[in-house]
Parts: sequence; C-alpha cells; structure tokens
Amino acid sequence: MSDHIRAASLLALITLAASAHAETVTVKSPDGRNVVAVDSDKLTYTVSRDGKRIIEPSPLGLNLDIGAIGPGAKLSGHAERSVKDTYDIVVGKARSAPDHFNESQLAFAANGKAPQFQLLVRAYDNGVALRYVVPEQQGLSSFKVMSEATQFNFAKDYECWGANMGRFDTSFEAEYDKIKSSGIRNFHNYIAPLVCKTGAGATTFAIAESDVKDYPGLFLSGRGDAGLGVMVTLPPRFDNNRDFRFRQTVSAQVALKGQGFQTPWRVVMLGEAPGDLTASSLIPTLAAPSQIKDTSWIKPSKTSWDWWNDWAVNVPNAGVNTATYKAFIDFSKEMKLDDILIDEGWSVGSDVEPNPKADVTRAKPEMDMPALMQYAKSKGVGVWLWVQWQQLDNQMDAAFKQYAAWGIKGVKVDFMNRNDQEMVDWYHKVLSKAAEHKLMVDLHGAYPPNGLNRTWPNYITQEGVLGAENNKWSARITATHNVTLPFTRMILGPMDYTPGGFHNTTPPTFAHRNHEPQVMTTRGQAVAMYVVYDSPFQMVSDSPAAYKNADGSWADGAEFIQTVPTSWDETRILSGDIGQYIVSARRKGDTWYIGAMTNEAGRTLKVPLSFLGKGSYHARLLQDGADASHLKSSDAKVNATQSITLKLAPSGGAVAVIKP
Repeated sequence: MSDHIRAASLLALITLAASAHAETVTVKSPDGRNVVAVDSDKLTYTVSRDGKRIIEPSPLGLNLDIGAIGPGAKLSGHAERSVKDTYDIVVGKARSAPDHFNESQLAFAANGKAPQFQLLVRAYDNGVALRYVVPEQQGLSSFKVMSEATQFNFAKDYECWGANMGRFDTSFEAEYDKIKSSGIRNFHNYIAPLVCKTGAGATTFAIAESDVKDYPGLFLSGRGDAGLGVMVTLPPRFDNNRDFRFRQTVSAQVALKGQGFQTPWRVVMLGEAPGDLTASSLIPTLAAPSQIKDTSWIKPSKTSWDWWNDWAVNVPNAGVNTATYKAFIDFSKEMKLDDILIDEGWSVGSDVEPNPKADVTRAKPEMDMPALMQYAKSKGVGVWLWVQWQQLDNQMDAAFKQYAAWGIKGVKVDFMNRNDQEMVDWYHKVLSKAAEHKLMVDLHGAYPPNGLNRTWPNYITQEGVLGAENNKWSARITATHNVTLPFTRMILGPMDYTPGGFHNTTPPTFAHRNHEPQVMTTRGQAVAMYVVYDSPFQMVSDSPAAYKNADGSWADGAEFIQTVPTSWDETRILSGDIGQYIVSARRKGDTWYIGAMTNEAGRTLKVPLSFLGKGSYHARLLQDGADASHLKSSDAKVNATQSITLKLAPSGGAVAVIKP
C-alpha cells in the first residue's frame, strides 16, 4: 500500500469537532503565493496565486457504478502536514529536485450508496494538485469508475495552447495550437498539458496529471455549458468497448485487493512566465518514488539511428543486415556516440502490426546478432532494439531474457497509441519487466509523460511528440512548432523528438522526402536542440555522411554534438515565449551550455551571464552562418557581470559552451 493511501486510510479514524459542519479548507504553498481552497459541502475548489483567482469554483467528484462521489458528501475530518525534502534524479534536467509542499487530507463519510473517500490537496511553490482516495472499507471489494467530474473553471477567457487529438486512439502527436479558452468545445479531446496565460506579464499555468496507475490517462474537453474552462474526460477500457467513438462506457475497473485506491493527481502547474513551467519538476515530484533500488546501470546516451535517414550508409545493399549495422557501429565510434539503435525489421516477422507469427526473440537470417554484438562490444558501442508492442507482449519474458543475454542496453517499444486503463497498466508491466533484466526503455506511440520516469527511471525517454520524423512526409515541423514544444509538451517530461537533421534548408525551399530528409530550420537550430530539448537518450538522426564535409572533415556543428551531454546537473530557462523563442542554460559539472532557438523571425538576443560563478570563463559561441547549413564560431572571455549577444537567423539558433 502506498504512503498516500495508508495516510489517507488513517483519516477515516480522524474526526474533528469542527468538521461536523461544512467548511472551507485552505492549503497554501510554502512561499504563501499559491492557494487551494476546497468547499467541503459543495465539493468544489478554487486556485489562486498572489491573491488573484486563476481557477474559479470547480466541481470535484467521481461517478461510480455504486454511486457518485460529489456534492453532498459530509466532511468527517481533515488533517494537515508539511513536507520539506529533496530527491535524486537518476537522469534528466537536474541532479535533484525539491519535494516541498503543504497538504490537507480531507475525509468524507459514506453517502447513500457512495463509499467513504478522501481528497488529498497539495500546494507547492510551483503548482497545486488534488487526488481522490477510496480506502478499504467494510462491504466494498470492487467498483467501476464510469466518469470523472473534475473540472477546471477559468476566471476569464485565457489564451491557451493545446493539442486536440479529437479521438481516444491516438499517437499523441500534434501541434500545440493557440486557442482562446472560449473556443474549447465539449467534443474536443485535448491531451495534457493545456498551457494558458492569464494576461500580459501575469501567471502562466498548465493543466496536467501525475502518478497514473490502475486508471486511464486524461483528456481535457470543454465544459459543454458555454462556461470557460475544461473538464476531465476519460477514455473507455479497451475490453469494454473497442470502438473509441463511444464515451458512455466503463473507464476503470477497481478491485481494492487488500489496499485502497487512488486516482492520479490532477495538477495545475503555476509560474510567472512560460519558462518557469519548462524548468519545473513538479510532474515527476508528484509521482511515486523509484521502484528500482540499484539504478547504476541506467545511463544517459546519444545514439545513431537507421530509420530516419533510411539506412543511408555507404555499404553495398544497405538495409537491415549485419554489414549495415557494423557501419553504423563504426559511425557511432567515430562520432563519439554511445549507442546504435536498430529499428524496425530486424526480427523474424517484424512489422508495425501485431503479426502473431512474429518472433521477437530471433533475428532475421540477414542479421547475425551474436557477431554484431561482439563487434559492437569491441568498439565500445551499445545496442538498442526496436519492437512492436503486441509482438513484445506475446513473448515479453523470453524476449527480455534473450536481449539481456545478447547484451542489449535498451528497447524502443512502439505503436501503443492508447492511454486507457489497460494500456496504463501495461506500461507499468513492461517497465517493471525491463528493469528486471536491466534494460532501458524508450516508448513510442506513447501517451504524455506523467512522472512515470521517476517511478521507473529506466523509462529514459519517450515519444508522444510531433517530432522530426514528420519531415519525411510533411511540412509540419516548422520553427514555430519547435519553439512551442519546450513550453508545452516538454514541461511534462523528456521527449524523443529525434534531432540531428543536418540537411538544413529554408521553408521556401524545403521538400519532404523519405531518404535523408531535409529540415526547414538552420544548422544553428539543429545544434541548439541538443541543449534545449530534454531527452537523456538522444538521437543523432541523420546519415553518417551528413556530419562530414566533402574533404572528410567534420561538418559545422558535428563536433558540438559529439561532446554535448544529455543529462544535466541544473537547468534554467533564461528567456523566451511560447512559439516565439527560447534561451536555455544547462550545467554539467562546472561547464554551462546555452541553447537558443527562434521561430521564423530572426532576432538578436542579449543573454546575461549572472548565473555564472565568480571568476573568468571562456565562452565558445556557434551561431547561424552564411546560409542554413553553416555556422560561424567565436570565442570570448566572460564573467558573471557580462552578457553575450546571440544573433539568430530566421528559423535559426545558436549555442554557447562556457567553461572556467
């Protein structure tokens, strides 16, 4: 039983004299700026920051098959606690994160057929969160969740950014379009996060979730009553109704099984500016702590990759065969990359479809896996394998045992494209099983991050992002999209955008193609992604030849990619705005890396260096050059009292490496 459920269960024994009547329970963040107030009679809540209402009175509750948890529930007791702690991050945007909050645990008596339940309310300096808990109780062994009544009612017509998938079966990949909150309809299916600004120079907030287990992931829809705000919509269980067009179905089946039940946290992230959400670790902080005791085998890395460049290596009959992957191993070694990723097609019956005849424990005859693994080992290069999720599910124990025997470092699992209760449970299963064999995991066709990478730190990165693969068949990956992602999708957790495209061009000359795709952004933006984008397992996606000049020397930016880390000791967002530009600063040891990216408008950015320590530093700058495929470099002596100036071309970027 989790600490949350155990603590909440104890609340059933707490009866305060003052709680026999309705009251408003208020929880403030440690710095006093964020306030959640719960009306225990109406079962509504509000959220305020600096005394200004962000979320107006909004309903809470769960609709169960045995009765509704909601208005009319009687408060039987509440207790408060404060926690001030930190926890270590295995890989990610920082080495550690604070876990500092105030909490109120409200207990409600059974009401008719509805069971007794608790509401946990937390306030952090960077956001607030609520969750429902149903403890063990006499006569209750199971129930079904039909829907959730949680809403987020807005104080005014906010300007928001969100990804409306329009359906439940989805790869969770889309642009985060700007929309007024009044334009969000009840038939929309927005995924987390929904990011909103409350006004010029005022609070930015985002609606998200954390710690999802034994429950479906959320979608956000309009309220349906012409009011401003959104409500939680849950996908149906897949076994209950395989046609996701219908919503009036069971969303979760709950068996208490000797312990209580808790929903995910419903989260409102809060900050002064959009960049405050980007730097925040609130989502993993709310999640369950690591279930892996020994994490020493979980390592950040960069990898070469076959699929994006269409197996473009200089060997006869390049494709899914031993010679091709030996060439990728040689490239990774020369490029100082840690790994290679062997994508679709390596195993018997490999396919994007389930294919019951597939065997993910055996390589195709063209792939001499023992010889390939021995060759990789001799070069000091690790190997990852791609696998379709249903094919893996059919043979999971045998497959992971075989991969561990081969010496595989990790698996990229693809095409789940769901976040119903069954799929959420499957994520926990595959990550747990992988951890038993010391395998890291990269999930594609994945639902948005919800802190699972804290609970299972071998979950080192994931998709659920409209990334660079789309350059192969569309013109959707614009500079505006690229500088929207850090303030939207990436605030939840790492994203496998798959950067590294070195066939740089401009939007008017861009043409999508499958073989060695182009990107419509500059070389400066290409290298800046390795600083700006979070992904401890980071792709170097283009062909080996793309990183070389005709004379065999390294192309502009290639040597930067060779040395840039993928996991950090500290992250700061120095400036930026959604869809406009971003300047990020990351520290690894005593070295700072600055990455800057802009949309289709070129701009000159003055970057103060006040985050530096005392003394003099050496700065190496790489900025956009004469055309989209070139950089210009410069060096300077700097200190904390100075600034550097970065000139970004349209759809461009820049990086700086600052060392003592």
